[in-house]
Amino acid sequence: MKLAQRVQSLTPSSTLAITAKAKALKAEGHDVIGLGAGEPDFNTPEYILEAAKRAMDEGKTKYTPSGGVPELKNAIVAKMKRDLDLEYTNEQVIVTTGAKHALFTLFQVLLDEGDEVIVPAPYWVSYPEQIKLAEGKPVFVQAQEENRFKITPEQLKRAITPKTKAVIINSPSNPTGMMYSREELEAIGEVCVENDLLIVSDEIYEKLIYSQEAHISMAQLSEQLFDQTIIINGVSKSHSMTGWRIGYAIGNKEVIKAMTNMASHSTSNPTSVAQYAALAAYTSSEEEVIKMREAFKERLEALYGWMTEIPGVECVKPSGAFYLFPNVKEAAEICGFNNVDDWVKTLLEKEKVALVPGSGFGSPENVRLSYATSLEQLKEAASRIHKFVKEHQL
Repeated sequence: MKLAQRVQSLTPSSTLAITAKAKALKAEGHDVIGLGAGEPDFNTPEYILEAAKRAMDEGKTKYTPSGGVPELKNAIVAKMKRDLDLEYTNEQVIVTTGAKHALFTLFQVLLDEGDEVIVPAPYWVSYPEQIKLAEGKPVFVQAQEENRFKITPEQLKRAITPKTKAVIINSPSNPTGMMYSREELEAIGEVCVENDLLIVSDEIYEKLIYSQEAHISMAQLSEQLFDQTIIINGVSKSHSMTGWRIGYAIGNKEVIKAMTNMASHSTSNPTSVAQYAALAAYTSSEEEVIKMREAFKERLEALYGWMTEIPGVECVKPSGAFYLFPNVKEAAEICGFNNVDDWVKTLLEKEKVALVPGSGFGSPENVRLSYATSLEQLKEAASRIHKFVKEHQL
């Protein structure tokens, strides 16, 4: 049977591939340390679990409106006012089956065949694939490591063509953990306004920031940018709710209406019980969120120190998310490898440490390490990587 061309062109997720290999080795009895997963290792806070149980007991287990229950949409609107001082109505919100599906649905309603979306690289692995599934064309702009993996307004201008429809801004970033400053966003925003580009602002890591920098959304910067920005967010990272699959998009009313219509023919609605769990997340104290953030900050400081002691490893220190994205090209070379992908594969085979090669993120000299695991595991992983490099030096 011949499959549709749209799926034949997809690139398998490097994150899922390395995770599957690590799980297979674990199943064989090996002591594998997996640093590939992009999810917090904490359980969902108890008050959120209790809210889900109450929802079940109260019979809130039926279909909901396609765009989400009104209570949760109102809570998201209140959150945007509280956190960013932005005024929305609940007609400008769609609750989705995870932030990933918010992005997928947005590209489906936004793009026609051949429309271009500018994707700064390094990028989250699903951006280009989702654009291709919508028959669009991802246009990659390579951010430089010396500029902390952030694109410049000049790079953005050079990438714009008559077919350009949108640009993705992901801050804090997966995989790099970098953040754009207000001044940097203002400069990029000017280019977007001049060229009438929609801004897809992926803010899923907004609560996981470890520097003194404040999270800034492009939508805050001017009335024009407010109108041209669709914010993507959710509870997966901030509240350790990855499996609950609740995300949202907020912005232009016509775009949100189109997304809601499409969702009515695809997912029908996000899971009812999960929506009430997310409602508790957004209407309760952030004490648990702050605890998780402090734990991630401690791990970042420790892992950054351990990794930068390894020969041939250079690393830009991230400001947010829960990833390191070190450049290991020199480490691979001194071990006799022609490329980082082979170095990562052999590291997993020999030392049972699973990293994600940067090639899947558009940056083949780097690797992504998630520090969403214990300090003990991180220390052991860094020790094994150090040992691997020392023993394989030519």
